[in-house]
Amino acid sequence: MENKNYQICTRCVMDTTDPKISFDANGVCNHCTEFDEVTSKGWFPNKEGATKLEAMYQKMKKENANKDYDCILGLSGGVDSSYLALKLFEAGIRPLVVHVDGGWNSELAVQNIENIVNYCGWHLHTIVIDWEEMKDLQLAYLRSGIANQDVPQDHAFFASLYHFATKHGVNYVISGGNLATESIFPKAWHWSAMDADNLHAIHRKFGTRKLKNYKTIGFYELYFYYPFIKKMKTIRPLNFIPYIKSEALQELKDKVGYKEYARKHGESVFTKFFQNYWLPMKFGYDKRKPHLASLIMAGQMSRAEALLELEKPLYNENELKEDKEYIAKKLGISDEELEKILQTPSYNYSDFPNMTNKYKRMKKIQHIVSTLLGKNLSNYT
Repeated sequence: MENKNYQICTRCVMDTTDPKISFDANGVCNHCTEFDEVTSKGWFPNKEGATKLEAMYQKMKKENANKDYDCILGLSGGVDSSYLALKLFEAGIRPLVVHVDGGWNSELAVQNIENIVNYCGWHLHTIVIDWEEMKDLQLAYLRSGIANQDVPQDHAFFASLYHFATKHGVNYVISGGNLATESIFPKAWHWSAMDADNLHAIHRKFGTRKLKNYKTIGFYELYFYYPFIKKMKTIRPLNFIPYIKSEALQELKDKVGYKEYARKHGESVFTKFFQNYWLPMKFGYDKRKPHLASLIMAGQMSRAEALLELEKPLYNENELKEDKEYIAKKLGISDEELEKILQTPSYNYSDFPNMTNKYKRMKKIQHIVSTLLGKNLSNYT
């Protein structure tokens, strides 16, 4: 049956599967408007960006001249972090390179990471998350029925990265996050993967064992300890260069021998399953839409091209069957139990204890202090 309330943006491809979307008189969505009026102000894919980035690099090098490393870089094997590694190498930056293995790496991701560090001549530090604990947490999240099933991986990645940086006296975190491909993401679709309150609440309800080795970052650490006590700063270099993903991919292939994944986030088998099956099946969310909308806003794709891309199936039947079997086996459950979990009711993260109220209070305080000092305090977060 046709959904009479369905509407799609006339400029990008975001639509009413985002329950909080709104449109102006011309049918242009709030995401496009926010990009124009707010987001784009922090995007410098030009000479100005190159100048700003060089100044950041020089400051970072000067501050760390007597240390072994200038910064820490988390390397996942995805295009963003891999291309960033290449650009850091070419800029003469000395990163502490860390890969966090949450147990879901594809073989291709492992090979890509190896190719990159070998090309750059860097030593790779691999942090392996306790699989029994990760497995228990991942199953707890599946049983919770919430949208963002990547929280166990994402939280482990960032928590491990920050703990490792502190251990080695590094206070610059280099992130592959970028506005060219990630400027649009509906807030109604997700909540912060760094909400340790939410993570522990979900695990207490659905988990079966204690998380003794799985590292988390609490609210105080995230918003006060790391930025103000440890003086941690996050830099996103891809926002200061003309980052065109297709060209970046080709450069990685030519220089490093990088192999392309069949799908976005193909470096993680679970992420592929969660984004291409769990989200659309249980919530009606197609994460290609914000990704493609971001590329449209960045001028890297036309709306017509994006609409054609969205006509392609998210999974073919055989591939989905294989991935389901792999995930069930990896998690130590039967195929039938996985199917039963997939049919459980959907819930929102807010159905479980979380740090929303703490965050709101913190943002109010941040705004007041920023106003009094006339200084932006959000460079870390």
